Amino acid sequence: MSQTVRLGLIGCGGMMRTHAQGVNLVKGIEIVAVCDIIRERAEEVAEVLNTPYITTDFETMVDLVDAVLIALPHDLHYECGAFFARHGKHVMMEKPLCNTEEECLSLIDICEEHNVVLMCAYPVRFWPGIVRLKELIDSGEYGEIIQMSIWTEQLTGAEWMDNPRPDWRQTARLGGGQFFSHGCHYVDLLLWFLGEPVRGMHFGTKNGTPWMVREGTSAATIQFANGALGYHGATWGARGTRLGYDFQIQTERGMLEYDHGQGMIRLYNRELAHIPGNVEHKGYSVLWQRDASESGGKATHYEIEHFVECINTGKTPLTNGYNTLQGLRVIWAMYNAEQNNTVADLRGLGLRDFD
Repeated sequence: MSQTVRLGLIGCGGMMRTHAQGVNLVKGIEIVAVCDIIRERAEEVAEVLNTPYITTDFETMVDLVDAVLIALPHDLHYECGAFFARHGKHVMMEKPLCNTEEECLSLIDICEEHNVVLMCAYPVRFWPGIVRLKELIDSGEYGEIIQMSIWTEQLTGAEWMDNPRPDWRQTARLGGGQFFSHGCHYVDLLLWFLGEPVRGMHFGTKNGTPWMVREGTSAATIQFANGALGYHGATWGARGTRLGYDFQIQTERGMLEYDHGQGMIRLYNRELAHIPGNVEHKGYSVLWQRDASESGGKATHYEIEHFVECINTGKTPLTNGYNTLQGLRVIWAMYNAEQNNTVADLRGLGLRDFD
């Protein structure tokens, strides 16, 4: 029988405020504690969630919780996650899992040793539209994948330019640039949809994002063992946007597109343009549409539901430590190849098959 999971929230910046909007939608959890080094930020989140315990020291909440959701600066992920895992608490870690491979491997080992769930917070995996897109591809109805393309546009960090105290994301604490900090979501998706990577290339630039230590705009291409190509393009310097978040998969029988803004999966096929009843005869049909009661946004409650399910059932998270580390290894290998003006060899970067 499922039990209520007592959850603690650690790090009450912008990302945790996003989580706070969704946790009340999740059954089977009770938010019992919130923590931030700046108490006022913790108080703001606690007020929204009616949480009684507020602290600036995460160690003081350890006996109150069964699990924690950690949204700290990237360089603090390992220290905090390892502390709670060693005390038998389940860990949901905001992306990226850790800043180095050594920290990732150690955290995975500690969680296994203490028999606790370790999950990385990749909410896109759990969006209903993305889940449905994966089901459509896996059905085989649309033939082989030719190419998958993911494009994201944001304006992230422009306010940091005139700040006399640099934001932590303007420092090496970020662990990389846009590709590492945000692109890890979409490398994870490409691996999930397309399988084993073979080789890849990444190019990054600071044009338009001078506040970044490393790249604020990325273009990455990966070739997969099945012959498919994956592409991720993104910028943190978007002063205007049309696509926002757009996912396109070219297949033998048409292009499947998930438009997150519109909450819609469309199938584009030239033959459809001549079929009466298709949308304005523009050559596409709608295969799925988001429920009108749901909004777009980051929709993090779906991943939290999955985390709770894994705690209660012993199921392995879809975004467990092993496949999360594979995605980060892909990024690190492509960074290194970019510096050396070579193509990255991406074969054999997974630890093992993990169901």
